[in-house]
Amino acid sequence: AGMAVQVTVLPSPRCLFDDPVQICVAGLLPQQAVTLRASLVDESGELFQAHALYRAGSSGELDLSRSPALGGSYSGVEPMGLLWSLQSKAPYKRLAKRNVLTPFYVDLEVYEGHGDTSCLLGKCTNERWFLGEGVKRIPVREGRLKATLFLPPGPGPFPGLIDLYGSGGGLVEYRASLLASRGFVTLAVAYMAFEDLPAMPEILELDYFEEAVNFLQKQQQVKDTGIGVLGLSKGADLALSMATFLPGIKAAVSISGSGFNSFIPLRGDGFTVPPHPYDLGRMKTSDESGLVDFSDVLDDHRDPATWECRIPMERSLAKFLFLCGLDDTNWKSDLYCRDAAQRLQQYGREVEFCSYSGAGHLLEPPYLPLCQASIHKVLGVFVHWGGQWREHAKAQEDAWHRIQAFFWQHL
Repeated sequence: AGMAVQVTVLPSPRCLFDDPVQICVAGLLPQQAVTLRASLVDESGELFQAHALYRAGSSGELDLSRSPALGGSYSGVEPMGLLWSLQSKAPYKRLAKRNVLTPFYVDLEVYEGHGDTSCLLGKCTNERWFLGEGVKRIPVREGRLKATLFLPPGPGPFPGLIDLYGSGGGLVEYRASLLASRGFVTLAVAYMAFEDLPAMPEILELDYFEEAVNFLQKQQQVKDTGIGVLGLSKGADLALSMATFLPGIKAAVSISGSGFNSFIPLRGDGFTVPPHPYDLGRMKTSDESGLVDFSDVLDDHRDPATWECRIPMERSLAKFLFLCGLDDTNWKSDLYCRDAAQRLQQYGREVEFCSYSGAGHLLEPPYLPLCQASIHKVLGVFVHWGGQWREHAKAQEDAWHRIQAFFWQHL
């Protein structure tokens, strides 16, 4: 039988979720055909799997950072392909981490041949964590604020970030916990559809978000050089509004968002920014899949009748980074991001803008697999998000590096 087949994950089988790893197989026969399979069970018991066909080298070894996949969930040299191509058997499931105190366990198995997977040759488990060594997770219920604070280990001072997700609501922690693991004090903030916060608020109050900023500034580990804010989708326009109307915000990242207020009026001190006019009658539901396409619900953003909804970002002293996917089928985010960036440039502001071909709406931390469609928690319908597997995976890696570099530079 020769030596046993060994599957190893380097540099360690334990890592952070956003860490790339090197997956190697040793002890195969020269040129042996094998199938590699990755399996992950999420917290609701949903199974996500990916597989790829490989052929061992002349010494009976495989290194996924060098050996090309010959087919399966992906092909070519894709060191992290087994992770980013994970897919559930049930359609329209989104892989997300609810409890960041536990890891995702990814089982990596090697099977004989390219056909059936009856003969298991070897396996190992990759533990992928969302909370780095020594990072503290602190639930926050102070005043009206509903949030979770993540503190990197050590006295700091560290740059401080506020993290906002989209109109699906809830208190989403996994991006914030990873950012804290990378050296940012991060406050994940819920603003709708959480505890007693309504699923669809009639109005959002700017001073709720100001409470979040004040809370973060009070933390002794936070540098006093200004706060950063990042948001996805509805959270992105809130991030831009915070950078515009609240003092102390030095840098803002908008992911798949827009330079105008969307869906819910935003009330400030003596003013209200109305939502961009929209008509849900322009929603398109596919007969085949039942998926909803939202991308046409908004009135034309170039029509001056919509301009009172624009966020006057040019008043802000913050730096801005806009990220979007060109295959976003939920929101015309490339169009809206370009519009926002151009408006800032007209006022002589420095703006970073990056659009990714083949990327969808949900630009997440790297190695979370593409979700092309899933249930929208608040609307209760299945929504199309867009994206192509490989391009989306590459975009997430690039965006994650850009976001961190941007905050390190400006905070």
